[in-house]
Amino acid sequence: MTALYLASVTAHVLAAMLWLGGMFFLGVVGAPVLRAVEPPALRKHLFRELGLRFRSVGWWAIGTLVTTGVINLHFRGLLHWDGVLGAATFWQTPVGRALGVKLVGVVAMLTASAIHDFVLGPRAASAEPGSLRSVTLRRNAAVLARANALLGVVIVLAAVRLARGG
Repeated sequence: MTALYLASVTAHVLAAMLWLGGMFFLGVVGAPVLRAVEPPALRKHLFRELGLRFRSVGWWAIGTLVTTGVINLHFRGLLHWDGVLGAATFWQTPVGRALGVKLVGVVAMLTASAIHDFVLGPRAASAEPGSLRSVTLRRNAAVLARANALLGVVIVLAAVRLARGG
């Protein structure tokens, strides 16, 4: 193993910890605490500030995950079309199935993150605090965030299988 590969794997794991850990922190600690904050305008401001800060950190982590993920596939010899990615037999192996689950999870995660961060979140932030529209949008954003965290767990499980040979 080269030092570059080990550095890439380390960066990949740290970025995953930051992204997934941040989502769990916000969902388990941050949001419940903020729901008790009064008045609603202050609660809205705090949710918005936390959301904007984590959005920046989260997308940096996602960019790091995608970049290091490609590098890691290269070092493991899995970034070739002939005999690997382009071969139906590869996708039937334990490693191929684990990689397939991880890649599908990553695409779903990117989609859910983009919808949450650039559609639902901004709409919820612009709604009148305490209004039915605000509550509905926040609830929808929370459901999507929870689904995204669950996707993160699926991706981690697939990553562990991939690292262990399927």
